[in-house]
Amino acid sequence: MAEPLIELRGLRQEFQTGEETLVVLNGIDLTIERGEMLAIVGTSGSGKSTLMNILGGLMRPSGGSYRLGGREVSALDPDELAALRREYFGFIFQRYHLLGDLSALGNVEVPAIYAGVGREERRARAASLLARLGMADRSDHRPGQLSGGQQQRVSIARALMNGGEVILADEPTGALDRASGEEVLKILEQLNAEGRTVIIVTHDMAVAERANRIIELADGKVVADRRKPARATPGAARPQAVQGGRFGAFADRAREALRMALISMNAHRMRSFLTMLGIIIGIASVVCVVALGEGSRQRVLANIASLGTNTLEVFPGTGFGDVRSTRIRTLVIGDVEALREQEYVAAITPTVSTASTLRYEAIEATALVNGVSWNYFDVRGSRLLEGSLFDAESEANFTQDAVIDQNARTALFGDGGASPVGRVILAGRVPVRIVGVIAQQQGGFGSSQNPQVFLPYSTVQARFIGNNQLRSVTIRVADDTPTSLAQRAVTQLLTQRHGREDFFILNTDDIRQTITSTTETLTLLISAIALISLLVGGIGVMNIMLVSVSERVGEIGVRMAVGARHGDILQQFLIEAVLVCLTGGVLGIGLALGFGWAFAFAGSSFQLIYTPASIILACLCSTAIGVGFGYLPARSASQLDPVVALSRD
Repeated sequence: MAEPLIELRGLRQEFQTGEETLVVLNGIDLTIERGEMLAIVGTSGSGKSTLMNILGGLMRPSGGSYRLGGREVSALDPDELAALRREYFGFIFQRYHLLGDLSALGNVEVPAIYAGVGREERRARAASLLARLGMADRSDHRPGQLSGGQQQRVSIARALMNGGEVILADEPTGALDRASGEEVLKILEQLNAEGRTVIIVTHDMAVAERANRIIELADGKVVADRRKPARATPGAARPQAVQGGRFGAFADRAREALRMALISMNAHRMRSFLTMLGIIIGIASVVCVVALGEGSRQRVLANIASLGTNTLEVFPGTGFGDVRSTRIRTLVIGDVEALREQEYVAAITPTVSTASTLRYEAIEATALVNGVSWNYFDVRGSRLLEGSLFDAESEANFTQDAVIDQNARTALFGDGGASPVGRVILAGRVPVRIVGVIAQQQGGFGSSQNPQVFLPYSTVQARFIGNNQLRSVTIRVADDTPTSLAQRAVTQLLTQRHGREDFFILNTDDIRQTITSTTETLTLLISAIALISLLVGGIGVMNIMLVSVSERVGEIGVRMAVGARHGDILQQFLIEAVLVCLTGGVLGIGLALGFGWAFAFAGSSFQLIYTPASIILACLCSTAIGVGFGYLPARSASQLDPVVALSRD
């Protein structure tokens, strides 16, 4: 004897209502063979809908045994129950439970998506089923554009999509007129004749009489079981769902989740935009703050570079306030020559200086006359505007060739007019010939506004100050040597030469590090504030997604009923949250770039510097927010009970 399809023994279902226990099914014993067409009837509250939900794997019984094809169903986990719903059952609901955002064809396809059927195959199969049910010309219509009878036909086609060995019909004609109801019953009879097991739950005895077997329930028990001669042909050929590869099935489900997310966002555009707004503002703030910080850092580095990058400046005395420094005469050219031979020295220049009055025709200006080496301009990173610089030969020959800065040019020759190159001016009583003009030179902590003249140090020592004492020595450290290591080496060498440490060293790299560290600290502080706005935006996403879950409970129930796993529901809502945040992130990046363009268009000399790293980080942040704050609503959706979800549609 063949094993029965469904076997129930002592099946119970209880619900807790306050302090009382409501017994809905009380020891149901029932056997259903393959190919039967049976009706379960009873008054309201008799337990017939509860029994159908248990048979379809939508609800777990409180006790007893439920075996399907010899397999104990009550012990299966949620995903195994979902597999049963995909592989064995097709549901036809009284209220149709179609997804309003999908076409008739799209609704019929849904079970096959979760079964892993390939895209082309499932589309062709869905179209064939709709054509068989007389819906070929309505396949592109949405449920709201169909009559009740047409919607129920779509529901039947969906039930057959994965084969539907067992058709569970809950009041299939309850919402239809007589003619439409008759058509639906004829379709169910045809399906039974093809070998499918059809179980109808109804309170209408006229509908029940169309079945071969009528089971009557009362107070949760079977009180009658009447059989008629069977018309079905058990085991007749019927279409079977063809499973696709694992990767293809996963990709199809992900694509479906993405499509539904886009449909949902489009259907609620204003809500989606308001959800994104917090993310947009947060991401734009973070990107702008990082760009401002990078712009500030680059500006600071550029200013320090004008002092000479990677430089050490050696002065006599113990510090800038040392009144005895003028009496220290040990810093001499010999020190410069000794340092020049060291591997860590890329360039070196001595400096002597004195204040003097510059005269050109009737114009006078007080200026600082600097005696420097020919490579001073390389050490300092000076920018030549006109003419040329003096060279080593000028230094050796004590020439009176002078390079002036922009301040001196403006003081003596005005902003416009002819070039001063080649003209002779008086520096004190010494005539000098201008050979070049450089851009305004930076002082120690900012721009020096005093006019400056640069002459070979040999000329200044001989003609202006009359001794070989140096005011300072400036060293440009080789790029492959840390300035701190070079500073220790310079200290050691000069201490050996002088017999004591009668000098101090100004390390511009220390200044750079201090200023950039301060800039980075401020950037970090402002970024933290911007991140708070991102956090607030993420909480907004979570709240809106929770609202979305509550609004789409019916959709979740339908998807679970046709075989969606908990992971499929989780994936769908998680993708939607990530998509919302990622779209907000992209718009936020666009807003930040637009702000930078507007900032530059306004004529500001300050520049926002955007880096690929900050933009990539912004995208990752928005994605992380979608995953982090979207997980709770998505998990909440995936944990819904299918029966509860369907009842709230």
